[in-house]
Amino acid sequence: MIAAALREALADKSLISSLPQNLMAGITVGIVALPLSMGLAIASGVPPQHGLYTAIIGGILIALLGGSRVNISGPTAAFVVVLLPVVQQYGLGGLLLSGVMAGVMMIGFGLFRLGRLIQVIPYPVIVGFTSGIGTVIGFLQLKDFLGLQPEDTGISFLEKIRGLAVALPSLRWQELLVGALTLATLILWKRVPGRIPAYLVALLLGLGLAALFNGNANLPDIDTIASRFRFEIGGVIGAGIPPIAPHFVLPWNLPGPDGNPIGLSIGMLQSLTGAALAIALLGALESLLCATVADGMTGERHNPDSELIGQGIGNIGVAFFGGIPVTAAIARTATNIRSGGSTPVAAIVHGLFILLAILLLAPILSRVPMASMAAVLMIVAWNMSEVRHAARIVTRAPRPDVMVFLVCYSLTVLVDMQVAVAVGLALASVLFIKRITELTETSVIDTQHPHAEHQQIEGLVVYDVNGPLFFGAAHKALKVLSAVDRRVHTVVLDIKDVNLLDTTAMSNLESIAQELAERGTSLCLIHVKPELQQKMKRYGLFRGNKGIQLADNLDEVIGNLRATA
Repeated sequence: MIAAALREALADKSLISSLPQNLMAGITVGIVALPLSMGLAIASGVPPQHGLYTAIIGGILIALLGGSRVNISGPTAAFVVVLLPVVQQYGLGGLLLSGVMAGVMMIGFGLFRLGRLIQVIPYPVIVGFTSGIGTVIGFLQLKDFLGLQPEDTGISFLEKIRGLAVALPSLRWQELLVGALTLATLILWKRVPGRIPAYLVALLLGLGLAALFNGNANLPDIDTIASRFRFEIGGVIGAGIPPIAPHFVLPWNLPGPDGNPIGLSIGMLQSLTGAALAIALLGALESLLCATVADGMTGERHNPDSELIGQGIGNIGVAFFGGIPVTAAIARTATNIRSGGSTPVAAIVHGLFILLAILLLAPILSRVPMASMAAVLMIVAWNMSEVRHAARIVTRAPRPDVMVFLVCYSLTVLVDMQVAVAVGLALASVLFIKRITELTETSVIDTQHPHAEHQQIEGLVVYDVNGPLFFGAAHKALKVLSAVDRRVHTVVLDIKDVNLLDTTAMSNLESIAQELAERGTSLCLIHVKPELQQKMKRYGLFRGNKGIQLADNLDEVIGNLRATA
């Protein structure tokens, strides 16, 4: 599959003509992705190099195999609220194993062509998730931004907020100074004309200020990546980020929360299924949203099912090289397009740039202050929270949409992302069923109707059915038939405007026909579309003494009644 993708890519003549622009776009995105990959890994509870491995392996693999030419994949903020509890409960090994399981699920989504179905999740559900995720990420950065030392109070959001509040007296002014400088630079640099990424400028300023503090014995120390994280290579323990390329590992051989290998067992797989499903759904949703945004910016069209398969393979691949779950990143993809990226070359260059940064700049990256990392993630959280969109939904959207948004947001923040995903999808389904049900109605054709010639036949009544007849609408649409006058001997259903008929509707029709037959009333269907006729015949509606007749039109029904009178 990879070989086929490479042959197709090499046959694309646009790769050569656009190579300079894509090289520059890849380097630009690599500069942006470098701090984000480290910060998102730290926010997920693992050392920063695992986020870098994700951007390298996932970015290159998915660029070759995905359904979008311009998507940039790597670790994203959407996963943080799912990944952090997994790390706390199952360790790094459990996290990577859940990523493998999620990758398999995403491949299944693509093979069963669920790409377009995932894209139709209601907007209030999506904004509820993203706003909730942004809120959680933003608050969790206060620890490093303020230099707090909270006690381990639990994994729930409220417990962590309480721990931060209790730890406020331990605030370290020097950490706040570094974090504030980084945050202010990120906000203000956007107004400066030029193409130098704000993330690069902000981190260099933060790194320089931290070096000033840490290099002066008279000033307090600043917490950095090197002071927070350790690694071991060949029995030698080092600080910060290891200067080596990602290498092959078996996820289940990596440590769990107790420091021992997590192992591979049926019980472990069952325990991680919920988290894996949440990762797969979120990854699929964000990747397809990203591809849709990219289509709007480039005028191209992506293949949603190929994108899901590519993302699935990417998630499996990164896990075997120490990477955390991966998905397409909207902000990095937009940066790629604005920088001239138009082919998968840009995403590949982005991955190679991060690889070179690890090999050549690991000691410098290790000196980046944690407060600066927190400031970067605060900006990510703010952008992800979509405050304007959330406020618009709350103040202007219909009440059912407001309720769905508030439920998804509250569950994401206060309970658990897995619960929020399950309830959000259930609410989306209920909302869809409710609205479709409201579109389906059954009305009697009276004397004012242009085709009311049936009024000449006493005991004949005709109903017009409009809208789909499925499990959410069938009972509502057909229950009116049970109340027909007992003097009626023939009920006709005109279903010309019915395009959908499911098993529930056919079962309801059968029950109503039998109920009418018991009092001597027959049921006849007219204007039935050929595909619906086949479905009814296969179900057996017209076999035996079902009490259901089939006619082409009302004239045929009236002719049959007059012939038997």
